[in-house]
Amino acid sequence: MNNLMAVLLNDIAQLEYDRNKPLSDYQTTYLEKMDKKMDAGIELDGQHIENPDVNQRAQFITANLLHAIKNSDESMSAALCSYLADRLPDLKQVKITENEEKVTIDLVFNEDYVKQVAVDLPKLH
Repeated sequence: MNNLMAVLLNDIAQLEYDRNKPLSDYQTTYLEKMDKKMDAGIELDGQHIENPDVNQRAQFITANLLHAIKNSDESMSAALCSYLADRLPDLKQVKITENEEKVTIDLVFNEDYVKQVAVDLPKLH
């Protein structure tokens, strides 16, 4: 079974999470604090949601994850990725597509992530 979860932005892997590596006590506590904060309500698409469900929390976390990735905030990106991987154990990929008009986020549960491989191309003269 593939225990990898990946976050892709415009089809390029940004983060890979290996569920075989257990979270530290500190990380587990941090995720619990994130849940407690969201228990007080979240803003999603300009709307306040008093008691967010799992899907709404995932949308909120993913939107914040995109922001963290774009701002090169590696520690926040790692924490948000860990949250998604831990709270949605069947999640295999987070596919974020961004263009001038809109951002689309797909949570993929039915398609294993396959590691991307960098290819060195010879220089053209």
